[in-house]
Amino acid sequence: MKYNKILVALDNSPLGKKVFEEALSMAKYHQATLKLFHCLPLETPSTAPYTSLYEGEFNDFSYLMRERLETQANETETWLRNYGEMAKRQGITAEWDWKIGEPGRWIRDMAKDWQADLIVVGRRGLTGVSEMLLGSVSNYIVHHAPSSVLVVQETKVN
Repeated sequence: MKYNKILVALDNSPLGKKVFEEALSMAKYHQATLKLFHCLPLETPSTAPYTSLYEGEFNDFSYLMRERLETQANETETWLRNYGEMAKRQGITAEWDWKIGEPGRWIRDMAKDWQADLIVVGRRGLTGVSEMLLGSVSNYIVHHAPSSVLVVQETKVN
């Protein structure tokens, strides 16, 4: 099977780098285009003044969330752009995008809308209660993706 469009689900971690390298290798082999993608999770800042929400200080809370999101978005754009430039230096066409929300659903929808032939995603190896509480993006993608999925397993050094 030849892949023409490879969606790469990334984060800024050692595993994310490994996922990118695997996707880049696949893109070179298949002369495919890459779409580098990251999803910023919806979360509240740990320093959020929860009690203040009831005291009419919602604007402060909103400002904290917006400020944190802008910082994360700027950092995300920087490292996605760097990955895109690395791919282009190796002759691979690459574009990038990021969204805010639930990663599994965004990756699934992005793959469908972009008509990806392959999704490359990492797996940290969470099991049991950790997987149940934190969820598993890779598991969701494997079960809901509209295309083939390559799962890159994180290797742990003991």
